[in-house]
Amino acid sequence: MSERKLRAWQEAGLIDEGTAARIRAWEDEHSRPLALWAVIGVGALAIGLGVISLVAANWEDVPGMVRLAVHLALLVALGGFIGWRGEALERDHPWGLEAALFVLAMLGMAFFGHIGQVYQTSSPLWQPIAAWLVLFGPLLLLRGQSWLAAALLFAGLAYATWDYAGSLDPQMLDGRRADAGLVARVALVTAVPLLFAPFAAWMRGRSAREAFWKRLEQLALTYAVGGASVIAIAAGVDRFEDGIMGLAAQSERGGLALAAAAVIAWARRSRSGEATALVMAGAGLACVVAYLLSDSQLGAGLLFMALWTGIAAAALHAGWRGVFQLAVAAVALRLIVLSFELASDLLTSGFGLIFSGLLILGIAFVAVRILRTFAPPREATP
Repeated sequence: MSERKLRAWQEAGLIDEGTAARIRAWEDEHSRPLALWAVIGVGALAIGLGVISLVAANWEDVPGMVRLAVHLALLVALGGFIGWRGEALERDHPWGLEAALFVLAMLGMAFFGHIGQVYQTSSPLWQPIAAWLVLFGPLLLLRGQSWLAAALLFAGLAYATWDYAGSLDPQMLDGRRADAGLVARVALVTAVPLLFAPFAAWMRGRSAREAFWKRLEQLALTYAVGGASVIAIAAGVDRFEDGIMGLAAQSERGGLALAAAAVIAWARRSRSGEATALVMAGAGLACVVAYLLSDSQLGAGLLFMALWTGIAAAALHAGWRGVFQLAVAAVALRLIVLSFELASDLLTSGFGLIFSGLLILGIAFVAVRILRTFAPPREATP
């Protein structure tokens, strides 16, 4: 706490001298030697980079089995340490446990690549990542503490699903030649990350690690909204055929999202849970409606704005100030883009430039007024 800010608060009558003194005493007692920790961190980084440089310079001279043995020994040692001290770390130093889990998971992921290098094997990248998820995913789910483990787990699953989809027959992108069974499988697999949302929503009220499950639920919800937004934008570019963007695939995604929304609403009986379920359901419905409105710039633009208007309404219901602000900004930006799409000659004349500038300023003014008038007064997150 800066002394200047304390004096400013005193002069404004927000705190008295006694309160300021107590704040100073508390800050002195709980202050951290940031400069010392920075020096220690720089030193540790220098040592680590030196070790990496030495290993890299002599990498080819070290037998492959020796490298694998050392790598496996590091995995076993760190895993044993987490098993031995995990509960104490979770109680006293949760971020220490989170860092150890992250390092262990990354060592495990690198181990698969190391095996491929030593034995000169090759395979689609989704296969080693899927194996990594099977081996290390349960550990992250059982011990993860916050966003770091949640992001690593979710990113691994999302990448594996999309890499698997990309490794299949490229004809699935062609609606006239795509195999219906293949399309159904790809649509289902790429929607699997959505299932983290209902699972995490159910676990939030049944686990002491609420921060971890909260972040995992937020990531899945972001995945659903991001996917629906991209589909709504793509609907304005071209007509969806019967392939991966066809009605069957969109219905599969939408149905899974609606099922996830139902579970979330049941698992979290609160305003935040209701809002999360509404957003998830809206994302699912947008996927289906996008097929019906495809190849229509106006229809696709209105669908995108309807999706984000619904998100803004859910944010108002739950008190998510940041989400509400993001939703209003997204609607305003899409409205500006839609205006230029429908009147592509706005920028080809002086009158058009003047009109487009006034339009942008008008939309921005309305968006700011909406934010100031309706934005929830407190900051909360899904």
